Amino acid sequence: MATQLLTGNEAVAQAALDGAVSLGTGYPGTPSTEILERFDALGGRAQWAPNEKVALEVGLGVAFANARALVTMKHVGLNVAADPLFSATHTGVAQGLVIAVADDPGMHSSQNEQDTRHYAEAAGAPLLEPGDAQQAYDYTLQALELSARYQLPVILRMTTRVCHSKSPVRPREARMEAPAPRYERDIPGRVMIPAYARPAHERLRERLEALAGDQAPAALLREEGTSTALGIVASGVAAAHAREAAPEARLLEVGMSYPAPMGPIRAFAEQVERCVVLEEGDPYLYRAVRAAGIEVEGKPEPFRCGELTADRVRRILERDGRPEPAPEAAGEPPRLCADCSHRRVFQVLSRLECIVSGDIGCYTLGVMPPFEAMDTCVCMGASVSVGLGLRHALPAEQARRVVSVIGDSTFVHTGINGLVEMAYNPPNTGHVLLILDNDTTAMTGLQEHPGTGRRLDHRPAERKLRYEALALAMGITNVHTVDPAESAEELERLVRDCLASEELAVIVARHPCSLASRRLAAFQGEGESSGS
Repeated sequence: MATQLLTGNEAVAQAALDGAVSLGTGYPGTPSTEILERFDALGGRAQWAPNEKVALEVGLGVAFANARALVTMKHVGLNVAADPLFSATHTGVAQGLVIAVADDPGMHSSQNEQDTRHYAEAAGAPLLEPGDAQQAYDYTLQALELSARYQLPVILRMTTRVCHSKSPVRPREARMEAPAPRYERDIPGRVMIPAYARPAHERLRERLEALAGDQAPAALLREEGTSTALGIVASGVAAAHAREAAPEARLLEVGMSYPAPMGPIRAFAEQVERCVVLEEGDPYLYRAVRAAGIEVEGKPEPFRCGELTADRVRRILERDGRPEPAPEAAGEPPRLCADCSHRRVFQVLSRLECIVSGDIGCYTLGVMPPFEAMDTCVCMGASVSVGLGLRHALPAEQARRVVSVIGDSTFVHTGINGLVEMAYNPPNTGHVLLILDNDTTAMTGLQEHPGTGRRLDHRPAERKLRYEALALAMGITNVHTVDPAESAEELERLVRDCLASEELAVIVARHPCSLASRRLAAFQGEGESSGS
C-alpha cells in the first residue's frame, strides 16, 4: 500500500481498519475525536457512546466475543471509564481490545493535564506510547496483537502533538484476518465476585511479568547512535525532540512505558556516562527506572507542565535552571459565536445575578466577559450535583439564586445522574436546571449524541432522547421548553418564575447551533447528490 501523509489520529484509524477491528466506539474529546470519524469514513463500523464508561464496556463485550475493538477518549474521559478498566484487566479479553487515550499536555482544550500512565500501572494495563503517525499506526496493530496474546486490554497513550501532527505512514500490504466471533463460557474468568477476582488478580500479575520479559516488545524499542558521553531514554514525542535537540546523543526510544523494559534500559544506561530520561507529563518513566536501581537523570520540576519542545529539551540537557521565558501573548481569547443562542442565556443569568454552577462545553465561555455568568466548572456533568450542594449549604437568600447550566451532550454524558439526585434529594429551596440544547456536541467539532437523533455518520438514528420526558419520568413536573433566540424575554420570565417557586424545575433552552445546522445541510445535500 502506498505511503500516506496522516495525522496520528488518522493513522490509528487506518490501523484499526487494517487490523480488522470489528467496532470502534468512544466519546468525542479533543484531541482524540478524529480517530472514530476517520475510521467511519474509511468504512469501519464506528459509533459514539453516551460516555467513556459505556464505550469501554461495549468494547469489552466485543472483546469477550472474540472480536477486536477500539475504544477512544481523551485523558479526562479515562476518569469516567476507570471503573470498568480496573475490572477489565482482571477479566481479561478473548481478542484485541485497544483503548486509545489522548493526553493533553499544556491543557490546550482541557481542564487538567493528567498523565494516563498512572492509570495503566494502577489498573495493570499495558501501555504503548507512539511518537509520530507511523508509530501510531504500528503500535495500534502491535497493541491488538499483544492484547490477544496476553488477554489484556492495552492502552495506546497519544498526546496532542502526536494526534494532530502529520507525517508519512506506510500501511501494511495486507489487512489482518478478522477472527471468527464466538462466545466461550468462562464464569470464573468473567464474573468478578471476590472468590474469582482473587485468582484473577494473580493471573494479571503473571501476564504482566511475562509481557515485561517477552522478546516480542523488542519491536517497541529503537536504539540510535553510538555516543558514550550522553544517552537519552525517551518515550512518545519526546524522542523526536531529543533527536533535534541533541543529534549527537545516543537514544533509546521506549515504546512500551508499562510494564517498562528494564533490562534493555539498564543495559543502555551502563553504556553511557550520563543518561537522561525525557518524557511528556509526569516523571513517570524516570521514577520507575530509578526505582529499579538504574542511575539516570530526570527533567527538573518546571518542565513537568506543558508540552516539551526541542528548545525545552536543550535546556533540560544543559541543566539550565533559569526561569523559562514568559509565553508569548496569545491572540484573541475564545468567545461564543456572534449568533450563538447561549449568549442570550448568559445575558439573562448575569442580569438576574444568578450563582451559576457550570459545566464542560462551548457554553463554558459564558465565564468570559461581557457575561462573567459562571461561578463553578469542575468536570463533565458536575454542574447539576455541585449546584445541588450549593443549594443544600447556602443561606436561603443565596440558595434561591443558584442555577445549574449544562449542555445537551454533557447532560447525556453524566448529567442524567445529577438529575436523578435532584429528584431524589431535593434541596429545601428547590433547584433550577437549565439544559442548553444546541443539537450537537459543539465543543469537540459538532459530533452527534443520543439527543440529536442522528448517528456518528449524521444519518438518522432509530430513537432520540427527550430531556423533557426524562425529567417528567422522574417526577419533576415543572418542565419548560423555550427558544432563547426567539424570545429572550420568555426565557428571563421562566428563570425568574422557577427561582421564585422554590420547586424543582427543568428549563430546556433549545436552539440549533448554526455551525452544526450548516454542516448538516451540506451533508444532506451531498447525500441527495450522490443518490440522484
